[in-house]
Amino acid sequence: MTSTVPALGTRTAEGSALQAVLLDMDGTLVDTEGFWWDVEKEVFASLGHPLDDSWRHVVVGGPMTRSAGFLIEATGADISLAELSVLLNDGFEERIGRALPLMPGAARLLAELSEHEVPTALVSASHRRIIDRVLASLGRHHFALTIAGDEVPRTKPHPDPYLAAAAGLGVDPARCAVVEDTATGVAAAEAAGCHVVAVPSVAPITPAARRTVVRSLEEVDLTFLRGLIAYVG
Repeated sequence: MTSTVPALGTRTAEGSALQAVLLDMDGTLVDTEGFWWDVEKEVFASLGHPLDDSWRHVVVGGPMTRSAGFLIEATGADISLAELSVLLNDGFEERIGRALPLMPGAARLLAELSEHEVPTALVSASHRRIIDRVLASLGRHHFALTIAGDEVPRTKPHPDPYLAAAAGLGVDPARCAVVEDTATGVAAAEAAGCHVVAVPSVAPITPAARRTVVRSLEEVDLTFLRGLIAYVG
């Protein structure tokens, strides 16, 4: 768990019940879910193992240990998990070095949260080396705290990353709004007790209790996020 700005204590967003906003990275703020799949296909092609497109929904949104492990088992490739993780991270880092498109509405939402001093954390299953590269484009100043997948004992779909973010910000998970794009991330946030805004990137996500589904971040602003959480006295 790494704080990019001194951690904020508990405070509400201008008196509302919303205490903090916790955001996923890949596919939520930056348009990179397709990058990961492209890199996975390129790496396995170099190993002589083409990937089946039906596997994409299995590996999206999860920790690298899970996705890489699944692909090794599915293809029978002669490579260790550690070796594959290095190749995937290297390939992804090279790709985002060429282009890093933001998702529509991401820059405006981050600016609004910063302007209103809403405690905000970036919570990703990606490794620290990748998060730090992306933060150079997103702007480190937008986040009081960042959580990487290789810095928690269990990453998504377990609740640990979101519980760590809430604890680091000194807020109640039940009064946090989480923005996610995959079922894996949604499961992690809901297991932590947060209210989730799902912006599906690869596979559909259905609405549920404490889960609101939108088409784009362009539908999400601070007023929208405050409205998700009823006042808690």
